[in-house]
Amino acid sequence: MDTLTESAAATASTPAAASPAAALRKLYFLRFAFAAAWAALLLTTAGTLTTLTAVLLVAYPLFDVGCAVADLRSARPGGRPVRGLYVNAALSTLTAAGLAVAATSGIPAVLRVWGAWAITAGLVQLAVGVARRGLGGQWAMIASGGISTLAGASFVARAGGADASLSALAGYAFLGGVFFLVSALRLGRTGGGAKG
Repeated sequence: MDTLTESAAATASTPAAASPAAALRKLYFLRFAFAAAWAALLLTTAGTLTTLTAVLLVAYPLFDVGCAVADLRSARPGGRPVRGLYVNAALSTLTAAGLAVAATSGIPAVLRVWGAWAITAGLVQLAVGVARRGLGGQWAMIASGGISTLAGASFVARAGGADASLSALAGYAFLGGVFFLVSALRLGRTGGGAKG
């Protein structure tokens, strides 16, 4: 349940407010579609760590970096930088590199790296969702951030067990995508002006 990005809150009565909400809505739909497709592909290879699996694992945080960059371009009211985006991009970039290395060591190493990312990204997403409440549709992102943090701890714990598998990552990604879908739908319904 990847990290979202932070932007300054804006009111729906100004034209500038509609633009960030519309951009977020499109981005959230894209993130849902990617997460669903990625989860389906990962499930086909979750039992073993193949080259395809490694590519999928690295692609997920790199996609998150791309989304952070897209969000950054649309979420800078008045040209003000957005801290959460930079934190998100840095975390996801480090995770992609970590997963590339971990994939050579086995599933437990992958679960530990992914778990650390889920914990830190979840905390950032939680903070960003709270900061974006004024845009509307953010309650799902707040819940997603909290769930991501708990799921990350679960992945780290599961890495030490005999049943270490990547299938839980597919479920995690898909659930995160559902949260993005809910937020996109809420942003569309509320026009970006409702709280939550």
